[in-house]
Amino acid sequence: MLNKLTIFLFIFFCGWAIGLKAQTNADAKTQYRTINKAFNEIYTQNLKAATFGNDYGGPNKTMLTSDLVGNFVIANTPKLPFFVVAMPEISIRLFSAFGSPVKSPSYTPGLAVYFRVNNDKYNSKFFSVSYNHHSNGIEGPTANPNGTINVDSGKFTTNFYTFLYHSGTRTDKENLIINNYISGGLELHAALIGTGYAHALAGRYGWVRAKGSWMYSLSRKYDDAIDPNKKNYHDWMRLQIDLQYIMDKYNRFAFGDTRKRLNAVAKYYYQLPFMQNTAIMLGGGYRGQDEYNIYFQDSYAYATFGIAAGLSFGTRK
Repeated sequence: MLNKLTIFLFIFFCGWAIGLKAQTNADAKTQYRTINKAFNEIYTQNLKAATFGNDYGGPNKTMLTSDLVGNFVIANTPKLPFFVVAMPEISIRLFSAFGSPVKSPSYTPGLAVYFRVNNDKYNSKFFSVSYNHHSNGIEGPTANPNGTINVDSGKFTTNFYTFLYHSGTRTDKENLIINNYISGGLELHAALIGTGYAHALAGRYGWVRAKGSWMYSLSRKYDDAIDPNKKNYHDWMRLQIDLQYIMDKYNRFAFGDTRKRLNAVAKYYYQLPFMQNTAIMLGGGYRGQDEYNIYFQDSYAYATFGIAAGLSFGTRK
């Protein structure tokens, strides 16, 4: 009788232990996928938005400026601890000149991978690594015979990698969600290892750049348009500041020459209740080295106004 009881108790406790382990594994898998999903939403909020409007203050007057950013999300699943997005970005400036020429758009296709380093969506820490090719699609000589840059038909091309660390906080209030993100890192161009660039750019273009950004966004509670008893959270306002500084040897300009090395811009976005993924945008900044391909030698302060759109302006609970 004792042997039978012992066998029964042994089988019972083995079954209990196996069931407990299975439940523990199931709970761990659920927790793992839940935090992956939360961070994927955070990555989406940090994607670059497309803009359509105009810039004012540059040496070449424009009638329209636009950054067409298509965020094609390749990997976005709770099963994976990373997020992958392809970004075929095209920047266009419609110049205020005879024939209203666009001249040479900036083509900057790229691929970015985001991955987290903690499990707290209210105090998120994560990295992003990206690769971009920047070109104006022209095959003419980059420099004129006298050594000046050929802005009319010169080739501009460079490949670069960007490594950023991101830190964010989220605060939930009764009628408001506050998100606050900062990031910092480096942009390194393939020219540092002697490849992937138009050779006439050497000594004239920044191959090593320190980068940083700050984004502060508010999501507001609104009444549902159909069900008056239901409430929804929608993006409301956002302020974003982006900084960039050329760190390597650059012509005759000293390291502290912010006039030629600093790029800085602040943009404010306001999203009306009827806007989905779109916001009114205004801002201004300074370009020490213009990011518009072959016009990189231009340095000037500017103001910008228009609309912005993208996945980062999506609604969220």
